[in-house]
Amino acid sequence: MAEAEAGRAAIRRALRSLKRRHLAEEGAHSPAIEALTRPFAAHALEWKERAEKHELELQHCYKAQSRLSEQLVIEIEEGKASKALLKEKEAMVTSLQAELEKTSEENVQLKQSLDEKTKALDLLIQEHQTVKAELEQALAKLKAAEDENQSLIDRWMLEKMKDAERLNEANAMYEEMVLKLKTAGVGGIQLNAQQEADGIIRRSEAGYMETSIPSTCTITIRAHDGGCGSLMFEHNSDKLISGGQDQAVKIWSASTGALTSTLHGCLGSVNDLAVTNDNKFVIAACSSNKLFVWEVNGGRPRHTLTGHTKNVSSVDASWVKSFVVASSSNDRTIKTWDLQTGFCKSTIMSASNPNSLAFIDGDIICSGHRDGNLRLWDIRSGKCTTQIAAHLDVTSVCVSRSKNFILTSGRDNVHNLFDVRTLEICGTFRAMGNRAVGSWGKPCISPDENCIAAGSSDGSVYIWSRLKNGTPTVLEGHSSPVLASAWCGLGPLATSDRNHIYLWS
Repeated sequence: MAEAEAGRAAIRRALRSLKRRHLAEEGAHSPAIEALTRPFAAHALEWKERAEKHELELQHCYKAQSRLSEQLVIEIEEGKASKALLKEKEAMVTSLQAELEKTSEENVQLKQSLDEKTKALDLLIQEHQTVKAELEQALAKLKAAEDENQSLIDRWMLEKMKDAERLNEANAMYEEMVLKLKTAGVGGIQLNAQQEADGIIRRSEAGYMETSIPSTCTITIRAHDGGCGSLMFEHNSDKLISGGQDQAVKIWSASTGALTSTLHGCLGSVNDLAVTNDNKFVIAACSSNKLFVWEVNGGRPRHTLTGHTKNVSSVDASWVKSFVVASSSNDRTIKTWDLQTGFCKSTIMSASNPNSLAFIDGDIICSGHRDGNLRLWDIRSGKCTTQIAAHLDVTSVCVSRSKNFILTSGRDNVHNLFDVRTLEICGTFRAMGNRAVGSWGKPCISPDENCIAAGSSDGSVYIWSRLKNGTPTVLEGHSSPVLASAWCGLGPLATSDRNHIYLWS
């Protein structure tokens, strides 16, 4: 019974619980039930509004989705580009790493090369120091040699001065004898006294031959067209060399007047000529700014010396060194040349145009300039050792055979004779009718140094005696101004004008 009561009580409690649950569920579903009980039309309007609202929201969602899709596509493209860029950067990093490794290797090699160069430089510095020390020793030796050379020059000048004193004594003795003979009235002995006094100094020299004053034209040569501006004889020979405006250099026999050879290839007018001391080469100074060199035997051209920038006015060959030649030009330079190579050895700049030059010894040349000065140059150092006022404008310079006298001529129609030993004027020669032929006139000294010959613009040739200050001898025969003159060591005098060469004896 008790168990039945307990079961009934439990059933009652379950029923009450179910009832309470039912009431709760009924309260929860009451709004839905009320809604279901409303009229259908009212629900339809509300649903339509909600549908429109949801449709509008759905459109917004679609637009947002479209924008998001576009952004997604852009971001995908950007991602792809970034990925490609990243790959490029990675490839570049790889390449740079490879270059870095290569550069590191090159750096190591350069470091090794730098070490080697540094060692080589250290070695060169040591060698330079050694060479510098040797150079200093050589310069010291050179200074000692120059001092010794200067001492020798001083001794040589002293000897020359002694020679000059002996010559002055001989001249004084001669003048005294002449005065005595004139006083005594004995004219026949005067010539013997002159020969005796002059022979004290001159007859002992090698190649000395007394020169008689020429008086007769023995040979006339039709030589050049336009003017024969340069004449000279070969050393110890009767071969005469001429150059003219017709761009030709010709060699003649002075004894017969016959043409022996013609040297071709010259460009421009021939202003001056020179021959080497061994008579092997002839050099022509030309208006084409060049010098031309020929071999005498065969007439083959040897060199064309180029370097002057204006008209080459003068040329001379050393009588000591066979292959050394000096030239002057209107570009205000004096150049020395090596005939073995055909190259310029040195260039001397002058303050005035050198019109003429000549060698005095192996390393000393004299030059006459447009400013009227006579200058002496040392071609080894290129320095002017002496400058002397000679004329208003020096047109010609001629050195005697013994190299003891320098004859200068100028536009002032004066010819000055300088003693090389004292560099003083020992004779001045002028004549009333003697007129210089511009810058063309080239006087000369006789082989025995006793006579001076100079052409004139009136076609005459004037000859003065160095020992007799009297009236000059005048040779007439030229029909135009006398341009050049040259005295042969074997006797005859040659003079030239516009077209002809005259040989006097």
